[in-house]
Amino acid sequence: MSTNATRIRDLYSSGRFGLSIEIFPPKTAEGDELLRQTLRDLVPYRPSFVSCTYGAGGSTSKRTVEWCREIQEQHSLTATAHFTCVGSTREQLLEWLQFAWDEGLRNIMALRGDAPAGQAKFEAVQGGLQYANELVSLIREHFPEMGIGVAGYPEKHPEAKNLEVDFENLVRKVRAGADAIFTQLFFDNSSFYRFRDRLTELGIEIPVIPGIMPITEFDRIQRITAMCGAAIPPGLASRLESVKSDKRAQYEIGVDFAIKQCRELMSHGVSGIHFYVLNKSQAGREILNGLDLATA
Repeated sequence: MSTNATRIRDLYSSGRFGLSIEIFPPKTAEGDELLRQTLRDLVPYRPSFVSCTYGAGGSTSKRTVEWCREIQEQHSLTATAHFTCVGSTREQLLEWLQFAWDEGLRNIMALRGDAPAGQAKFEAVQGGLQYANELVSLIREHFPEMGIGVAGYPEKHPEAKNLEVDFENLVRKVRAGADAIFTQLFFDNSSFYRFRDRLTELGIEIPVIPGIMPITEFDRIQRITAMCGAAIPPGLASRLESVKSDKRAQYEIGVDFAIKQCRELMSHGVSGIHFYVLNKSQAGREILNGLDLATA
């Protein structure tokens, strides 16, 4: 299948600001239609690409490719498929990569993946891969023209012994052939600046793209940050706590905070912003309008 998808390595090379959004494959027909409406709402902002997650244990691996194909064919946007090591042998990983390539995908977000439910820690299956840098190497060896993004953690991966070990792991992924780093969500920009500066000190020159998740419900964001190790600044947490019975007020505080956070990041020369939109468009549209990123 032919494709006009732009590789990640080229998306930020021209100096153009790279807006990207992340979605996940819905589990119901109703969710599918809601996501299609979300995509229609966000298409006018012409994101550089839309990424689609892979699901726990690769549970949505085929659906991920189907959504990426729909994004490219129906909306003429570049799609990026998430891809993990979880539950697959090297041969199975190569089979999926060939399937994705044949369906027109030209970008992969290469991740180790979380441990399957019931496992205390991640363990590779026999004949599988243990680390994300191995997955990057596999992709680069067998699909050298594939664009590859990897994850970075400004506040440290929850499983890493310390920040320096986490940086060592990230550098391995970059050296294996990654084209750009996309960060986990964060709310304190100073943590991102320290993260970016340290990568520069380590000789990493590929784009480092901040990941932003708008706060629309305080309870939900608390659950998410507890899992990924991100911290909510005390002042912001206090404001949200004071309106914990008012979801509309939480939403307004979250959107306003995201606009200010993104403005500051853009003033500090980030190459782009990666939005975790949770398959909803309203907050994303308000934030993008607040940043004057509307194109239609």
